[in-house]
Formats: sequence, C-alpha cells, structure tokens
Amino acid sequence: MAESMKGLHRTCRCAEVTNDMVGSKVTLMGWVQKARNKGGLVFVDLRDRSGIMQVIFENGGIDEEGFEKAGKLRSEFVIAVTGTVENRGGAVNENLATGALELRAESLRILAESDVPPFPIEENSKTKDEIRLKYRYLDLRRPDLQRNLMMKSKVMMLTRKFFTDEGFLEVETPMLGKSTPEGARDYLVPSRIHPGRNKVISCKILSTDFHSLRSFTNSF
Repeated sequence: MAESMKGLHRTCRCAEVTNDMVGSKVTLMGWVQKARNKGGLVFVDLRDRSGIMQVIFENGGIDEEGFEKAGKLRSEFVIAVTGTVENRGGAVNENLATGALELRAESLRILAESDVPPFPIEENSKTKDEIRLKYRYLDLRRPDLQRNLMMKSKVMMLTRKFFTDEGFLEVETPMLGKSTPEGARDYLVPSRIHPGRNKVISCKILSTDFHSLRSFTNSF
C-alpha cells in the first residue's frame, strides 16, 4: 500500500548529489531502476529525471520494518529514501555522475507500487514501437526521451524569454473552432451542451487562421 509523503522534502535530485555532500543526510525520491537482494544487504538503483543514485539498505542500519520493505522493492516502484551520503565502498561506476557515491538508507517510504513493466525502462530500448506506443506513459520515462523533453522545455523557455524581452505578448488561442478547408487535420469532439449524433465541434491540430492572426497582432 502506498505511504504518505507528509513531512518529506526532497533535498535534491539523484544526479545532483556531489562529493561535497559526503557525510550529509539527504532525502531522495524516484523510481526503482533495479533492486538486488544480497541477504543482509539490499542494493537499489534509484532513478529520477537527472540520473541514478545507488542506495544501500543494510540490516541494522535501518529498522526492521524498513529493511523488510526494501526486500520487496521491484522495478518502477516509486520510493522516498532518507540516508547519509557516503563514498562508494565497491568499484566506482565511471558511467554515472554519482558513480563514486552511494546513499546508506536510514528510512524508506514506498510512495507507489508497480506491476512488472511490459518492457525495460532503459536507454536505447529495442522494444517494438507498437508496445512502446501502447504504454507511452512508461516509454516517456526512458532517459533518452527524458533528455528530449528537457531539451524541448529549455528551447521553449528561451524562445518565450526572447520574445518577452522584445515586447511581444503571448496570447492563448482557442483550442476548438469551426472547421475550415485550409488543409489542417480535424478531430471531432462531442458537444455536451448540444447532445446528439451531429452535434460535434472540430478540434484542429494546426490552425492557419489562428497562427496568421497571432503573427499579425504581434507585429505591432
């Protein structure tokens, strides 16, 4: 059963943990990439949009209930972990920004459980497009697509800042409008105000009329 986030505050994202934070207590949140139960130790790769951080649950270092929960962690569980940042005791992973660090857990909350995902949530997935598109909400968690989303966000932010600095106004245009024959693709949306088989409104992916109106208006 999912646990409450009450009283929790994330210190930083996984890949934002640095060597300067060794010895500090932090709280991290994210998805379980994978978990390895070694008996008295449970190793978990915790993933968020910034990257991966290795978390260690040691029997005795965390209370019995917390260690029992750690042993049940599976891929894509959403968890919150509070612990102390340490230098990694084993081999350093040069492929990770946090490859020389690990988090020794002191408390664990399972924020959401997950069924076994239909395909691995990993970079450069070889899964068929049909399956990826069917489970698009899972596909978008993959690191390469996460980078694409973050890049798009940054480009849009910089674009908006540029036009704002130049004195332009951003005006939200209507999402629904009457169909016009300019070639834009239409989707029909049922109307709840006027029920009936023929009572629909055209929803456009692209509207040349609105685009032209916005460009003309912003020219002054």
